[in-house]
Amino acid sequence: MRLPSSIFVSVSLFTAETTAALYLSSTYCSAGDQIWQGLTLLFTLVPSVLVQLTLTFIHRDLGRDRPLVLLLHILQLGPIVRCLEAFCIYGSVGRVEEPYVSITRKKQIPRGGQSEEVERQVGQAEGKLFTHRAAFARSSVIQAFLGSAPQLTLQLYICALQQGVSIGRGTLMVISLLSIVYGALRCNILAIKIKYDDYEVDVRPVAYMCIFLWRSFEIASRVMVLVLFSSVLQLWILPVVLLNFIVFFFYPWILFWLSHSPFPENIEKTLTRVGTTIVLCLLTFLYAGINMFCWSAVQVKLCDPDLINKSQNWYRMAVYYVLRFVENASLLLLWFMYKTELYNFICAPLLVLLLLLAYGIAIFFMLVFYQFCHPCRRLFSSSMTQGLWTCSSLLCLSCNSASPQNRPTGKSPCPPTRKEPANDGAQDTSSDTTDDMPNETTYDMLNDTVCDSPNKVSNSICVGINGDINHSVSCNA
Repeated sequence: MRLPSSIFVSVSLFTAETTAALYLSSTYCSAGDQIWQGLTLLFTLVPSVLVQLTLTFIHRDLGRDRPLVLLLHILQLGPIVRCLEAFCIYGSVGRVEEPYVSITRKKQIPRGGQSEEVERQVGQAEGKLFTHRAAFARSSVIQAFLGSAPQLTLQLYICALQQGVSIGRGTLMVISLLSIVYGALRCNILAIKIKYDDYEVDVRPVAYMCIFLWRSFEIASRVMVLVLFSSVLQLWILPVVLLNFIVFFFYPWILFWLSHSPFPENIEKTLTRVGTTIVLCLLTFLYAGINMFCWSAVQVKLCDPDLINKSQNWYRMAVYYVLRFVENASLLLLWFMYKTELYNFICAPLLVLLLLLAYGIAIFFMLVFYQFCHPCRRLFSSSMTQGLWTCSSLLCLSCNSASPQNRPTGKSPCPPTRKEPANDGAQDTSSDTTDDMPNETTYDMLNDTVCDSPNKVSNSICVGINGDINHSVSCNA
């Protein structure tokens, strides 16, 4: 049984960030900065309360007689108690023989052949540790993107205005950045384990390092862009943030409405429809918070019983990173145009270039992870390069179909065709069609599938991206 080190890291970051934030808020109170003190406490206490609720909800303590644990959660000491409980369970393993065990079957990742199922006995202690790990993995994501990310943005904004970094503020920013990167890393690992639940997944240290570098460059550059833009255009940062939140909050609900699926009722048996709706809204709110700063590895799908999209959607990922890169470049351009004398001591063009380069490095490490370091890359229906090539082909096809050169200019869009004899014409026509026309490619964004049919002869190409776009080829030039 593995040591619950991930639980210890989560609790350590949670405790360190809370302590640093409380100390920094006391310094703001001594200096008379009531606004900065209030915002610092807000971004500390709200995610702390959400973490307590998450741990209580996953462990189902409301339906159990554990008043002392509930009291400690109210006092915001729940993660520390849960960590001590997890290590006590780990220390008691092997001392007493467990009367009941369960048998789990997991498939091994295929290595050139068929995958084999492996049976393993899981005792009650290991099952309890599994619940603790799952609870802390989800609480780390909540703490990272609903607490640490806004906290880091706020403190970096204060540093830009005051043109200085104190020891307390610098310490809090470093801890917040580590908390965000760790939360994003746990989000990636959580997505892998949910999507490939039937397989025995072993994440290697190289994969952890790749994810760490990918998320570090992505989050750091994104936060810097938002801070620079908000320091010169304070009023315009609110529409940017609200637009991002609204788009990513309602996007899963729009897909759920288009799928015409029934309302999910299997989240928790004790929840009513109103309670289920509140839980789903909190889930989509967290999803929007993650996508505000980085790509969410866990894609919410409300019509799925597990509420998670288990397919690998390269198209959605490519569109996200292209649009996010364009948005970062636009915000940096506006900052460069309207920058004030606060930034006279730095080289603005070099800073813009470094931030864009950092985001490009993040994309590079992301490609390296999915192409070489992903533990389940052998199970992909298509590799990263094939998926990106398919996405670029679809974009080129859409651009070509919308270009004025491909539109008919007269009443007769095609010249009259010459009829061939029946004996020789059939074979010639089929060969010309398959040579001149591209392979039929269908992409369904709702079902996240890409199907290539190279042997199917057709005179039209249908591409579905949240709808159907039909481009019929009526003749060959």
